[in-house]
Amino acid sequence: MAKEPVSMFFKLYCLTVMTLVAATYTVALRYTRTVSTEMYFSTTAVCITEVIKLFLSVIILAKETSSLGRLVASLRENVCGNPKELLKLSIPSVVYAVQNNMAFLALSNLDAAVYQVTYQLKIPCTALCTVLMLNRSLSKLQWFSVFMLCGGVTLVQWKPAETSNVQIEQNPFLGFVYIAVAVLCSGFAGVYFEKVLKSSDTSLWVRNIQMYLSGIIVTLAGVYASDGTRVIEKGFLYGYTPWVWFVIFLASVGGLYTSVVVKYTDNIMKGFSAAAAIVLSTAASVILFGLQITSTFASGALLVCVSIYIYGLPKQDTTKLVTDTDVKNTKEKLIAV
Repeated sequence: MAKEPVSMFFKLYCLTVMTLVAATYTVALRYTRTVSTEMYFSTTAVCITEVIKLFLSVIILAKETSSLGRLVASLRENVCGNPKELLKLSIPSVVYAVQNNMAFLALSNLDAAVYQVTYQLKIPCTALCTVLMLNRSLSKLQWFSVFMLCGGVTLVQWKPAETSNVQIEQNPFLGFVYIAVAVLCSGFAGVYFEKVLKSSDTSLWVRNIQMYLSGIIVTLAGVYASDGTRVIEKGFLYGYTPWVWFVIFLASVGGLYTSVVVKYTDNIMKGFSAAAAIVLSTAASVILFGLQITSTFASGALLVCVSIYIYGLPKQDTTKLVTDTDVKNTKEKLIAV
């Protein structure tokens, strides 16, 4: 597989944009789920997000191919003529759809800052999936950071930060359950998609198109199963405001940048942006939602940020998959020593 070299500046740019988008998305989504207006259907928002991501991916692929004829040929070969790959990419589509819906439900019951910190449990979940699915190993320091992160999240949940400007009824326990499901989905889907991306030299945007096509089908099924009757009665776009459209836009852009980061770095590198997103969303929650920071929350958030930094320290080249041959060669070198 040919390696696609990218500059460190490009990687930092993608991580920075992803951080800003993640922090803004969390706060904006929290706002749309707590204002006293007609509540929109989260399932339709997730579906529209998939449609927008598909549309943007087709545009970028068109720019990449530089020709309408080559674009059509690429879509015919990799999408219309390759149902096996579509089926392969339908797996993360289903999992991501569940994850995105869980985010809406969780932010209906938890403050944005509490959500951001607790959601970092996806890192140990991703670590486990990385070890099991990609044949990678983690250092003792990285495993220590995983336990540190769990301790930080425990502190955050032990005495959650309080909000004074939210007027809807919330259930923190349900919010934590929803996050737990989202964490499991994030860990598995992220590593699975990374494995698919790095197992062949197929264009990133072709892979995205394959996944988003499956995602649209899956999310439409979710709309029918969860809110079918109400959507028919009130309309697909019921309760939509400019803020809801803004959230959908952020989710779409964030999804594309996440796939770029996974392609050219890995899922672990995404943790670098998480600490900054926590700080930004917490500051926004203080201003917008009257968040009152408790000592346990502050201590837990600090532990989470430190653990993410330690976990992300470079230990090996994780931009490529580890093959069975690589593992065998490593063992032979150790025996020779």
